[in-house]
Amino acid sequence: MAAPPLAGIRVADFTWVWAGPYCTLQLGYMGAEVIRVETRTRLCVTRHMTPMADGKAGPNRSGYFNQYNQNKKSISINLRSAEGRAVAKRLALASDVVTNNFAAGVMDRLGLGYEELRKSKPDIIMITMSGFGETGPLREYVAYGPAQVPLSGLSALTGYKGGPPLHVGFSYGDPNGGVHGAFAVLAALYHRARTGEGQYIDLSQWETSVAMVAEGVLEYQMMGEQEPERMGNRDHWNAPHGVFRTKDMAEKVAGRSIDMWVSIAVASDDQFRRLAAAIGRPGMGSDPRYATFAARKQNEDELEAIITDWTSTRYAREVEEILQDAGVPAAIVSTNKDLFEDPHLNHRGFFVELEHPEVGVRKHTGPPWRMDRTPNGVQRAAPVLGQDTDDVMTRVLGYTAEELAKLREAGALN
Repeated sequence: MAAPPLAGIRVADFTWVWAGPYCTLQLGYMGAEVIRVETRTRLCVTRHMTPMADGKAGPNRSGYFNQYNQNKKSISINLRSAEGRAVAKRLALASDVVTNNFAAGVMDRLGLGYEELRKSKPDIIMITMSGFGETGPLREYVAYGPAQVPLSGLSALTGYKGGPPLHVGFSYGDPNGGVHGAFAVLAALYHRARTGEGQYIDLSQWETSVAMVAEGVLEYQMMGEQEPERMGNRDHWNAPHGVFRTKDMAEKVAGRSIDMWVSIAVASDDQFRRLAAAIGRPGMGSDPRYATFAARKQNEDELEAIITDWTSTRYAREVEEILQDAGVPAAIVSTNKDLFEDPHLNHRGFFVELEHPEVGVRKHTGPPWRMDRTPNGVQRAAPVLGQDTDDVMTRVLGYTAEELAKLREAGALN
């Protein structure tokens, strides 16, 4: 089998929180050597975030951090010291790609900006995944994922008719920005392989989110400045289309009842006739109030109430099975428990279990793709803080043991 796609590529990873680490996670999945630069004077906030393994707090025990930093190495550098910044620059120049998701100008102030680095390494690739990009009136603003959802216009599209805008449930802008960042880095590496040229990538997390909801912008400009109407889980072209309440999960979790739902998406009149027969109401298939898409849209409230009367007396898996057997697109709204135990995901090896130095073997999600010619995936668990400092300093950067000791004494490493 050939080497991983990015074997031999080294990434100096100055990112933190979620957007940046999610980008370098993808590069690590593909075989890049990702060296995450950390400091004990200002830990990444995700090292403090729950869930903590076994409920015990600690910078190496966060499931959040350990999920998004698989395959990476950790070097701990004091970037507040001149000696520490010199080490960081040496690492950057020993790398093919330098990543960060700081606000505009931060890397320049650290002496690690692109123009400075390219003086010594013209083919270096740098990506800055700031909230708002390196240019424009908001360039110096700090961005947070939860704020980017409403800023992108996504919240304005999310919610029920007549109701307020709603959050989508998680910080969409972070992983979305990270995936776009990884794609841009791959494109820059391809460009370098063809031309020998490095380049600077200026990514705006805000723009990556807006790009995913362009239909709202299109509707506004093409419909005479008309704002798209919120419509909950309904759809412009399918009916019924939504999530329907079922019986609670049979077993309680931590002493609590878990509500369960099923998603149903009927795309044609034929599928609706199958749905009507499956729920014991075959006459609805020819009823003028429901027989056509237009009629179903006109009577959607009434139709959803009839379906809910049927689903609410059955367990979610039962509803899913009955409808799928009838040829109706339907699936449970998965809980984390469902995902964790799903036979399909487990059969494909989506979840990975590796030994972590402090918390032992834990299950995490892996890459959502498989390559049949090149190995890829998770080769090592996330690092404990500073786990690879000595190795990177000596093997990668060429410091001697004596120089390493002096740097520690000077407070350059922490």
